[in-house]
Amino acid sequence: MLEAVMIEHGDALVRLAFHYVKNKEVAKDMVQNAFIKCYEKLDTFRYDSSLRTWLYRITINQCKDYLKSWHYKQVSVKEAMEQTLRSAQVSIEENIIKGEEEEQFKQLIFSLPIKYREVIYLYYYESLSTPEISQVTGLKENTIKTRLRRAKAKLKVMFEEVGIYG
Repeated sequence: MLEAVMIEHGDALVRLAFHYVKNKEVAKDMVQNAFIKCYEKLDTFRYDSSLRTWLYRITINQCKDYLKSWHYKQVSVKEAMEQTLRSAQVSIEENIIKGEEEEQFKQLIFSLPIKYREVIYLYYYESLSTPEISQVTGLKENTIKTRLRRAKAKLKVMFEEVGIYG
């Protein structure tokens, strides 16, 4: 009798429990506990409701008890802390990688001839416009634009060679 009940209602009860506990394995445990209670109390079942609704009520109560339990609260705190540590670790790793890429980027810029490095620095790092760079360097604007274009082309080739940003 109990085996037939488990086969008929098991999947639905696991889905119900999962909506409460948000963990598939814990949901299965809750349903298993519900079936144990069902087996223990089957002789007291009065058939005022259907067996299905009775099993739902037992499962819901199991889930609510679990969510109020000390164990659940400790596990939740532990999982939250682990998640925070994992995200911090990923963030640290990303920063290290980003720092290494930025260092490679700087080295590539410093490997450019001074006439290209100068305009790249003023344009991208100091955010000067081409007319402002022209005033600072005493070069014509068209010369600045040409040097910027050539510097970008050289950097693009170098970036592709080392495998960053493209």
